[in-house]
Amino acid sequence: MSDVIRTALDALKTRIGDGFTDGTAKFVIEDAGAILIDGAGVRAGDEPADVTLTASVDTFEQILAGDLDPTTAFMSGRLGIDGDMGLAMKLGSALG
Repeated sequence: MSDVIRTALDALKTRIGDGFTDGTAKFVIEDAGAILIDGAGVRAGDEPADVTLTASVDTFEQILAGDLDPTTAFMSGRLGIDGDMGLAMKLGSALG
């Protein structure tokens, strides 16, 4: 597991807590790996999900640090979203 994924897991566990009960989401961090968020919590994984969010390491780190709003990242083309847009918005609120 890469250091980027390890750091992201720690940050997401703090924000998401015991799980995300609205569905299954996956963050794909380019050239680093993937993180799955569901009712069981946050973990490294690349299983199918209701929504997949894809970003570069830099963009993902900025979102987690609170320096970049997920909606702004999406609107500027820095964050790709594939799947349930409503679920992506709920997740964005949980991260913000």
